[in-house]
Amino acid sequence: MTDDAPGGSRPALSRAVAVDPVKFAAAYWGKVPLLSRAGELAGAGGFDDLLSPGAVDELLSRRGLRTPFLRVAQQGKVLPADRFTGGGGAGAEISDQVLDDRVMQLYASGATLVLQGLHRLWPPLIDYSRRLGAELRRPLQVNAYLTPPGSQGFSTHYDTHDVFVLQVDGTKRWRLHEPVLADPLEKQAWGGRADEVSATAQGEPAMDVVLSPGDALYLPRGWLHSAEALGSRSLHLTIGVRALTRYAVVEELLALAAGDARLRATLPYALDVSDPDAIEPELTETVEALRDWLTTVEPAEVAARLRGRDWPSARPEPVSPLAQLDFAAGLGRDDQIRVREGLRWQLAEDGPEHVALRLVGRTMRFPASCASALRIALAGDPVRVGDLPLEDDADRSVLARRLLNEALVVPAR
Repeated sequence: MTDDAPGGSRPALSRAVAVDPVKFAAAYWGKVPLLSRAGELAGAGGFDDLLSPGAVDELLSRRGLRTPFLRVAQQGKVLPADRFTGGGGAGAEISDQVLDDRVMQLYASGATLVLQGLHRLWPPLIDYSRRLGAELRRPLQVNAYLTPPGSQGFSTHYDTHDVFVLQVDGTKRWRLHEPVLADPLEKQAWGGRADEVSATAQGEPAMDVVLSPGDALYLPRGWLHSAEALGSRSLHLTIGVRALTRYAVVEELLALAAGDARLRATLPYALDVSDPDAIEPELTETVEALRDWLTTVEPAEVAARLRGRDWPSARPEPVSPLAQLDFAAGLGRDDQIRVREGLRWQLAEDGPEHVALRLVGRTMRFPASCASALRIALAGDPVRVGDLPLEDDADRSVLARRLLNEALVVPAR
């Protein structure tokens, strides 16, 4: 077991950046790129344990991969999926399964392969991305880019999410330019500024580096980048960190503002909204109404709406359905349980006799006497069923079994 495995002591972030997390947050996060060489990173063992060329072969040939889990790009353009997918054969009548022989031919002709959504497909990346996401408190997506020697899959562009690049195999040259739009939102993709991006890319790069196996690069959203494999094939992981912005807070405030009567008022009869002079007094009154309403907003209201936006975007650790049910059926007082890593929950009073456990997409009610036991069971550390603070063993077993059957906790092995 490595130090950053579940239960280990090494932060997952230490595999991707070579500075202390506090310094990373203050000096780099959302601000400027950071290059971390293999020898500077925790463990300095490379990233083959997360994904290797052999693992790529297995994914492409033996896992029944379907679109959109694979994209293929050549000369800066994404190829149609029918160039590399087809039927799955007898017993798997699916029309979009990846065809390994076609993929091999396209790759041999210079195409870049993009394995997408590996945080949902490949066990080592499922585990690592969940731990890293928990440290950053943000949902992650993981793609892998396999580029033939001397090839460039995509032209200079920017992403609307922060990125950690982990070089697995081969070498790749990265050219970075400062943003043409700082902190772009998801709806402000680079294609809308293609001419400006192209012009900026002609200038001197802010950073021009070659990544070798085990090296890592952090890129804030908006930074222009292009990457080219050098003398051999290149395999790297891209971990995208989805941003939650102040604009998201504004969007939720506007949704809440629909409850204010002044802001719902109809504009005057026959108002010419294209006339700046005619709209000026209405704009003034609207701004005043909005300012007055904003003074009444409770943080709890905004937090509740942001919870609905944020929580569903990340999944907790996988559950093994059969093993979970078998464990619950044979549960004893000496068995131990622990909360699923990454589970989002809040416990609140629900009247004098109940507590409400808020989860993603649902709320569960329990007797108020279960509050302390729930907090202990969901706190993170393993807990023995017989140690739950309830009246008797029967109550402890009922609660623990319910938490297991609802997939909120798992056996603590």
